[in-house]
Amino acid sequence: MTTAMLLILVAAIAGLAFYVTRQPDVFRVTRSAVINAPADAIFPWMNNPRRAAEWSPFVRNDPDAAYTYEGPESGVGAITTWDGKKSGAGKLTITDQTVNERVTMRLEFYRPMKCVNTVDYILTAVDGGTDVSWTMYGPNNIMGKLMGLFMNCEKMCGDQFIIGLNNLKQKVEGA
Repeated sequence: MTTAMLLILVAAIAGLAFYVTRQPDVFRVTRSAVINAPADAIFPWMNNPRRAAEWSPFVRNDPDAAYTYEGPESGVGAITTWDGKKSGAGKLTITDQTVNERVTMRLEFYRPMKCVNTVDYILTAVDGGTDVSWTMYGPNNIMGKLMGLFMNCEKMCGDQFIIGLNNLKQKVEGA
C-alpha cells in the first residue's frame, strides 16, 4: 500500500511539473477603453509619474506606501519608486515615448518577488475620442508559471487596468 501511494504521489508531482513547464514562456495582459478626448489631453496623464499616480489603481490600493520621484518630471528617464505593505517595492521608469501616441516603461518589482516587465500605454484616435490601451508583458519564469496554478494574473491585473482606465477617463473627461 505504501509503495502504491508513493508511486501515485510521484506521478502527481511529475504531472504537475509537466503541466507547469508547458505554460507559455511569456505573459501579456491588455485592457483598453475609449476616452472622449483627444490624445494630447490624455498623454500628459501617462507621461508624468506624479499625474499617473492620481489615477493609478495601484496607488489607490496602497495609499500609505512611500513614493519617490527621480529624474525629469515627465518623459524618458522619469522614475517612480515605491515601498508599501500591500504593493510591495519596485521601480517604474519611462524608457521610450512617442508624444500623444505611446509611453513605454520598465517595471521592476523587488518585493514580494523579483521580476522585470514592460508596460505600454498606446493611444489611438477613434471616432469620438481616443482608444487607450494598457498592456503589461514579460517573461513567465517557472515561479510565475507555478503561481498561475493558484491565481489568475490575467484577470487580477486586467481588472486593475480596467479600474485605472476608468479613473483616467474620469480625470480627463472631468478636466
